[in-house]
Amino acid sequence: MAVIEQVREGMHVVAPDGKKIGKVEDLKMGDPEAVTSDGQTDPETGGLVGTVINGFAETSGLPRHTAERLLRIGYVKIDRSGLFTGHAYLASDELDRVEGDTLWLKEDLHAHH
Repeated sequence: MAVIEQVREGMHVVAPDGKKIGKVEDLKMGDPEAVTSDGQTDPETGGLVGTVINGFAETSGLPRHTAERLLRIGYVKIDRSGLFTGHAYLASDELDRVEGDTLWLKEDLHAHH
């Protein structure tokens, strides 16, 4: 089972060294089909998929290619605590494991702010 499938909102998020990063605010499972190409229609909204990517890029403040990748493979949105307040978006491949109500991140992680 993919790590992201075990993630729940409100979980604590920690770095590999156990340092607290924040809490899971939101998450989205990856949808490889959704963002393969512009021009496809989103079944839920009936709008073009490209607008989903653009909208996410805009609200998240991420570069479009990053936003597209996160939508494709899934991501976790973190409400950061401590020095780096605000939000961070982590791709599903940056998640290491879930233990109890804690989400551990992989080494060498540079969260996208």
